[in-house]
Amino acid sequence: MPRLLDALHDSADSADLVRDPRQGLSRHELLGRAAALAAELRGAETVAVHATPGVETVVAITAALLAGVKAVPVPPDAGELERAHILRDSGAELMLADDPRAGGTILPVTLDRPPGDVPEEPGPEAAALVLYTSGTTGPPKGVVLSRAALAADLDALADVWQWTAGDTLVHGLPLFHVHGLVLGVLGPLRIGSRLVHTGKPTPLAYAATPGTMYFGVPTVWSRICASPAEARELRSARLLVSGSAPLPVPVFDDLRALTGQAPVERYGMTETLITVSTRADGERRPGHVGLPVPGVETRLIDEADGVGHLQVRGATLFDGYLHQPPRVDDWYTTGDVASIGPDGWHRIVGRASTDLIKTGGYRVGAGEVEDALLLHPAVREAAVVGTPHPDLGEQITAYVVADSVQGEELTAFVAERLAAHKRPRVVHLVAELPRNAMGKVRKAALKGT
Repeated sequence: MPRLLDALHDSADSADLVRDPRQGLSRHELLGRAAALAAELRGAETVAVHATPGVETVVAITAALLAGVKAVPVPPDAGELERAHILRDSGAELMLADDPRAGGTILPVTLDRPPGDVPEEPGPEAAALVLYTSGTTGPPKGVVLSRAALAADLDALADVWQWTAGDTLVHGLPLFHVHGLVLGVLGPLRIGSRLVHTGKPTPLAYAATPGTMYFGVPTVWSRICASPAEARELRSARLLVSGSAPLPVPVFDDLRALTGQAPVERYGMTETLITVSTRADGERRPGHVGLPVPGVETRLIDEADGVGHLQVRGATLFDGYLHQPPRVDDWYTTGDVASIGPDGWHRIVGRASTDLIKTGGYRVGAGEVEDALLLHPAVREAAVVGTPHPDLGEQITAYVVADSVQGEELTAFVAERLAAHKRPRVVHLVAELPRNAMGKVRKAALKGT
């Protein structure tokens, strides 16, 4: 297996490898800055990174990986309690940051340092990243990802997406999640493609930045579709990738109409990295995330009514949670509910805890009802959850952002398109849906309303 940051060591190229709205660095410059910072990390076991959306974070993460030190990205907007928990739980000895308010023992990223020797990268089984992810209960847990898992996933995606050193990747995603950091930063450093980070993932920023690949979450693509002129500027791209949450079918269709190509959807999570994806050279189906990537297997357990709990196994899986026993089972239960067609194509119904609604003896996927609601021309956003019902067990409850429409009309609209038991019993018209930093709807917050 080549070094994790294999392409970075090819430093003869003088063009910018990574660029943000303020600065750019060539391979040689990035390697030089990261190696100099890595020299100051010798003896550390874990360092935190103040993961602002720009070149400084790329330098800091690269330095930690070169030094063989576990890197813990910290959201720059993390609240005081969240930041304190991550620093305490991870045991990070330093905070790599240019902001003196970042917390912890700060080591500045941007300094004039004497050149450092490029260290030998650790072996593939060494831990590389600790990414904190929130569950349904308790504080966030640290997910330990090895260099081997990261390399296996990026190599699989290079195959599936036909991703090469000739590509230019454009995105404005946060640099503390799998999508923006692992795929969006380590991908270019391994494969050799150029990276342009737009700072924020706005339609105008994407339209103004030439590239061959663009990464976005459904909220990004929805906003781009709402700006047709900017969307049409992406027609020259070869790949538009959507992930981190299901892409609504109407957004899929609008994106195809405006850009001339259907988006590539993929599925994964922090603990597994990306395990299922549409291929760049294959079919793209709305509402589906494709087939397992090379080296990954999937299966359903407890299957009924065509859906079941999704399990995955393969080389991309995490080692375990920090401070907990190592993961020992080959198969990892994702907590998601899915259907797998006869041809192997996967459709993600949603989280078992929030998106599988058991109503009147039926199992209904929230995503199917949301897709039906979004077909109504007045509906801009929709989220469906199960809420307690004395007779049905759970009733289908919808929260909808819409213009000039009544809840009863939307209930009838869904009933005309899906089985009667799948219609929302209650429709709440709201000004907006609660979302996290990656654009996912916080359904637990809806259930608590």
